[in-house]
Amino acid sequence: MNDLAIRVAAPEDLDTVLAFWKDAAEGTSISDDRDGVARLLDRDPESLLLAERGGELAGTVIAGFDGWRCHLYRLAVHPDHRRQGVASALLRAAEERFTALGGRRGDAMVLDHNALAHHAWRAAGYAPQPEWSRWVKPLAS
Repeated sequence: MNDLAIRVAAPEDLDTVLAFWKDAAEGTSISDDRDGVARLLDRDPESLLLAERGGELAGTVIAGFDGWRCHLYRLAVHPDHRRQGVASALLRAAEERFTALGGRRGDAMVLDHNALAHHAWRAAGYAPQPEWSRWVKPLAS
């Protein structure tokens, strides 16, 4: 794993990241488009972390901090790079970012049916919080 590099995404990475999510992420989001990710980087330029191995994108995580809460989204590892420490390295980098910003607790958006992701999140020390549910309302069609 010593050839794994973690870096912050740049605007020129957007198309690569969006294509990567189609192969590596479970499901899609209303914000999974060029404008949505560009707005993320405009608002929080260091929030999208990329893991690269051999010049190839191996994984991503969004580590968003709004000044109060630390939110993790889009932890995705390419199938060819799974079970090789990529997710762990990305989460360590995200947690280091949160700690440096004064964050106190990270929360993750994890699909209920994504059993593979549940294993990765539990291995990293995260657990479901049963007293909370996510309530959503799309603001755009």
